[in-house]
Amino acid sequence: MTDLPVLRLRPKSKPQAIRHGFPWVFADEAVLDRRSRNIPAGGFAVLEDAERNAMAVVTVNPQSKIVGRVMDADPQAVIDGGWLSAKLARALQMRERLYDAPFYRLVHAEADGLPGLVIDRFGDAAVIQPNAAWADRMADQIAEALVQVTGVTTVILNGQGRARGLEGLEERMEVLRGHTPSEPVAVPMNGATYLADLLGGQKTGLFFDQRPNQAFAQRLAKGATVLDVFSHVGGFALAALAAGAAHATCVDGSAAALDLAKGGAGRMGAADRLETVQSDAFKAMERMAEEGRRFDLVVCDPPAFAPSKPALDAGLRAYERVAKLAAPLVAPGGYLVLCSCSHAADLTAFRNVSARGIGRGGRRGVLIHTGQAGPDHPTLPQLAETGYLKALFFRLD
Repeated sequence: MTDLPVLRLRPKSKPQAIRHGFPWVFADEAVLDRRSRNIPAGGFAVLEDAERNAMAVVTVNPQSKIVGRVMDADPQAVIDGGWLSAKLARALQMRERLYDAPFYRLVHAEADGLPGLVIDRFGDAAVIQPNAAWADRMADQIAEALVQVTGVTTVILNGQGRARGLEGLEERMEVLRGHTPSEPVAVPMNGATYLADLLGGQKTGLFFDQRPNQAFAQRLAKGATVLDVFSHVGGFALAALAAGAAHATCVDGSAAALDLAKGGAGRMGAADRLETVQSDAFKAMERMAEEGRRFDLVVCDPPAFAPSKPALDAGLRAYERVAKLAAPLVAPGGYLVLCSCSHAADLTAFRNVSARGIGRGGRRGVLIHTGQAGPDHPTLPQLAETGYLKALFFRLD
């Protein structure tokens, strides 16, 4: 028998949701008495329904709106190094079936049974993002299991971002195993070469989630002129150049990210076909429209304008503005790709504001393809937040 404390559901809560795979217990669904509030953030407990039937092992954070996260459906499970290794081995097995090279998202939080934990792999290095208190507390054990299961020699903890703040966690960045990388890591993807700064870049250094959407964009890019707005390290631009685009322009506010884009283009022998523009994206699109510039393929992949429900209305207005400004930059018969990584904005809402923005930009078009994140970012059907990425491909008149 386990000697863990108990977190109990309120009588009017719906335990069947947990039994059917929903991984979260919200604070208003649980009995938060003196004992449960004294469970340390990131500690473990047995989740019981109102009739005191054991349901699962959960990690508890009394300071979070998500007071409990399901770790294991077995109430007798022990969350230790062996448990972690088994979860990582299962995640690794699927990625090795999917990809020929070890560059991918290895762990996608709840969808891989490791709530709040993200791990991206870059060959012999891995970057972990412990966005839940339990993962932050067990970061060293996670790193040890990661080395044993995958053989990576460098493990970096990137403890930054909005999600950690919601869990009451402080920001931190450190190398848990191995040595600090002396230079950006070269990442092969879709025939392109990207440079990922594992310590100083955004998130873990590179966005693997757009891989299938960049591959689809490559079908439209041969011989084309391409504009990649909010380009980061050149995600769509470098993919287009690898597919034979005549020229690509990256627009981003970060000089460091654009330098990495130029470095990637240089590794590919395509430096002479890449232009970079450091600028606010909205101002850059307005300026290009005034200059009469047109591109065969325009891609806009902005940050999450609607990271939460309270930000939804403002976020949707921002996405509509992106579409309005981008549409006039597309040559007649060209293509416009609009992306959203906001889980609060569902596909229907994002598609509607994108179409409205295109219309406000004086253009009309048809939707030819809808993309999502790659299979290394699996979606937990019970948790919409895991299916956050949307990519809309339009052909404009």
